[in-house]
Amino acid sequence: MLQLIIPAYNEELRLPRTLRALRAHLAGDDAVPGPVEVIVVDNASVDGTARVALECTSEELSVRVMRCDVRGKGAAVRAGMLATDADVVGFMDADGATSLEALDEAWRLLSIGNEVAIGSRGLAGSVTASRHSWVRERGARAYRSFAASIVQDVVDTQCGFKLMQGDLARLVFAQMQTVGFSFDVEMLARAKLHGARVAEFPVVWTDIPGSTFVPARHGARSFRDLAQIAWLMREERAALPLPAIPAPVSSPMTAPMTGPITAVEG
Repeated sequence: MLQLIIPAYNEELRLPRTLRALRAHLAGDDAVPGPVEVIVVDNASVDGTARVALECTSEELSVRVMRCDVRGKGAAVRAGMLATDADVVGFMDADGATSLEALDEAWRLLSIGNEVAIGSRGLAGSVTASRHSWVRERGARAYRSFAASIVQDVVDTQCGFKLMQGDLARLVFAQMQTVGFSFDVEMLARAKLHGARVAEFPVVWTDIPGSTFVPARHGARSFRDLAQIAWLMREERAALPLPAIPAPVSSPMTAPMTGPITAVEG
């Protein structure tokens, strides 16, 4: 079973299109053989995000909605992850910027033994369509350089499409402290501390209008969060050894479905 987290803040316009595209992709693709549930985490929205999400539930794709009143993408993804119980879990953005072929490749990479599979806009073979200003591009380059000093061997920590072994994800997110946009860096750093194998793969990514990331508002905070994460990781490396990744009861690719999935709001 696969559970996908979609953090959503005022996404009543973009979210339905993403959920419909995901449902259509899964209907025509055998790469992910088991049932899929989407958990939309309504991150203190003031529009109809929860309502439109539940309207998209169907026999082909179950959609559950939960609310997280602590603002921040990291807080929303953490809340969703800690509500999962599947063998494989992941998260994607509400705007659907990453092509859904990423789901098939991430699943394949987990099936051959990696604990984490992440999309990347920085690898050879990736295709990106971006409308960012030169100021934002310069900031992004500086951010990637800082993040690379914390999480080695990862080109793009911020692409919003990642799958993980479920037990590892719940272990890592229970320890997470970053509530904002930099949470991916802490997540990957903690996964590596636990010995996880992280596979990065190229994606097709399109910049979708309506991003909730505003450089003037969130940029400085993101860099402060990186500094905090760097300090946390130094402290935790000094406190090693950490507990091992819990062994799954059965293979994530062959675990039987335990019962029907129903959409609820809570």
